[in-house]
Amino acid sequence: MDRREVAALLAYADRLDPTRAPTDKAAAGERLAQWADLLSDVPPTAPHPGGRPWDASQAVRHHIATSPYPIKPSDVSRPWHTFKADVIGRHHDPVPAVDPDNSTAYVRALAANRTAVATGAVVATSFRELTYGAGAALTPGEQAQAAARRAALGEYMPRTVADALADYRPRRARREQAAAENLPDALDVACPYEHCLAGAGDPCRNARRAPRDKPHPSRIELATTRHYAPENAR
Repeated sequence: MDRREVAALLAYADRLDPTRAPTDKAAAGERLAQWADLLSDVPPTAPHPGGRPWDASQAVRHHIATSPYPIKPSDVSRPWHTFKADVIGRHHDPVPAVDPDNSTAYVRALAANRTAVATGAVVATSFRELTYGAGAALTPGEQAQAAARRAALGEYMPRTVADALADYRPRRARREQAAAENLPDALDVACPYEHCLAGAGDPCRNARRAPRDKPHPSRIELATTRHYAPENAR
């Protein structure tokens, strides 16, 4: 937020709790300078791929409504960073519209997209939006293929139990969701990244050979290409 936006936010806080408003211009100016400095990396609003947008004024309102303590800049910045981490965790990098052989431009484009997502300038791209289009419905043929893919993953417990355990086995849950929606599953193919080369069904690994939460971008791209190859057209 810039100084004008922070001033508007403080004015809103003072309207909600006038007893804590500064009593003179010097104190008000000092407070504004402090807040503007500490909230310079916090946007006033930001989109969320799940439809739960960020609004700094709501963070102020929540604090004043639930806490007996005076509001501080951290009462706004802390929930923002939690929100930002959640958004980044849901984001899948779209393939940049640049020549992949130009590694400098490719990395720069990826970094620019991630920065835009992290600052709330653009909406995070979910895996479904990246590969299939948001809200797309499956045809009967696609539903049958999705059912076959889920069956191949194996069902050893009722769906209600599996859904309840999704947070404790996120990799499996993501694969089941991709199968159910007939979306590309990066773990269906081996990772082509030369420093990983994880086999089909195995998670990608980082430089220390520990499992990664997300597949490497090249593996996602390969799985997407194969999934939508002409011979798989339905």
